[in-house]
Amino acid sequence: MLAEHDVPGAQVAVLAGGEIRDEAAGVLSVHTGVEVTTDSVFKIGSITKIWTATLLQQLVDDSVLDLDRPVHDYLPGFRLSDPSATASLTARHLLTHTGGVDGNHFVDTGRNADAVERFVATLADADHLFPPGAVFSYSNSGFVILGRLVEVLRAKPFHDVLRERLVTPLGLHTVATDPYEAILHRAAVGHVTADGRTVPTKDWAVSYYSAPSGSHLAISARELLEFVGHHLTDPALAALREPQVTSVPDFGGGALGWGLAWMLYRDGVVGHTGVAKGQKAFLRVVPSAGVAVVVLTNSAAAEPLAYEIFGAALRDLAGVETTPLPVPPPNPAGIDRDRMCGTYRSTLYDVTLATEHDRAFLTYRPRTEAGSESRVEVVRLNEDSIITAEPRSGVHEVLSLVGSDEHGRARFLHNGAAAHRIS
Repeated sequence: MLAEHDVPGAQVAVLAGGEIRDEAAGVLSVHTGVEVTTDSVFKIGSITKIWTATLLQQLVDDSVLDLDRPVHDYLPGFRLSDPSATASLTARHLLTHTGGVDGNHFVDTGRNADAVERFVATLADADHLFPPGAVFSYSNSGFVILGRLVEVLRAKPFHDVLRERLVTPLGLHTVATDPYEAILHRAAVGHVTADGRTVPTKDWAVSYYSAPSGSHLAISARELLEFVGHHLTDPALAALREPQVTSVPDFGGGALGWGLAWMLYRDGVVGHTGVAKGQKAFLRVVPSAGVAVVVLTNSAAAEPLAYEIFGAALRDLAGVETTPLPVPPPNPAGIDRDRMCGTYRSTLYDVTLATEHDRAFLTYRPRTEAGSESRVEVVRLNEDSIITAEPRSGVHEVLSLVGSDEHGRARFLHNGAAAHRIS
């Protein structure tokens, strides 16, 4: 199965009937050829957000934090570029990606214990995209603010709180909260496709400030499910799975809504997906059945593998179907030029949807030196969405057009769940 999907290595673990079974296959790196074992650690990317949310819920249980009080009540000197957003932004906004905080704000704030604090301070000079509560827009930066809340209210660096409040109490051993710990384990290395070949990435982890959103945490599939088992047996943590945003734009992963960090799927399934430097991690949980499945990989193109496993495991163990990965329709309707075409702006890119001779293209033009220009052909998927004509990293990407301005044009282009505003 790994060879079929060109994935160098993977772990799979399944929780059912109160027991966890796990398997491992492939290699940690095509460069070293070291085999994957069940105690190897893979980076879990944004699945880390559920861990951060768990630390927030512990603060709520300890009556230290109110999710609906403004963040500035807890963070001395906290400031955003929009004064009204500073006054109204809450932890609930951040947990549900409705805070309007720019998810593409990238500033290297070093590798010391104050990296999170220093990053949050830079948000005072960053564009604040939307009023809190107005628009769903996936934001890694928002979870860094949550990590800073954890640091201030626990009076310790985020990494230390993560270990003291979750890793150690749960008795987890194959966990690395930073690269210095990862070197003590059999750590997977990410892989990407370059010139038609699968090659290891040159970086394992950067951006220390982004630890609360998913840049460093690495773990085995079995122990990730032990963490999930804790969620299924602790009644206080069930609140994190309650629907908060009941409808989100289609971005191709099957998510229909959002809880507090948890993605919500069809048939009561919850979970999350994580991406980190050529590694991809996938988690799906059916709380009503006590079933969970995790797939950890060291490939940037691993979705087809993960969805094949989910489709079989969740059907057999919980009787639920997995929404398949999207593909272009056989005879797509033409792009609605009046509503869909235009230029949509984010911090990093101007993204222009335009047609040429009955074909449609997205052109990405960088607004900073960090990006490069690119163009991809798209076709219409449905009334509100477009999809890439050819797969990228193993999948067809879905982008949604949302809302209407006074001219009938879409107000936002959701690209990877982050909103780009019409310019």
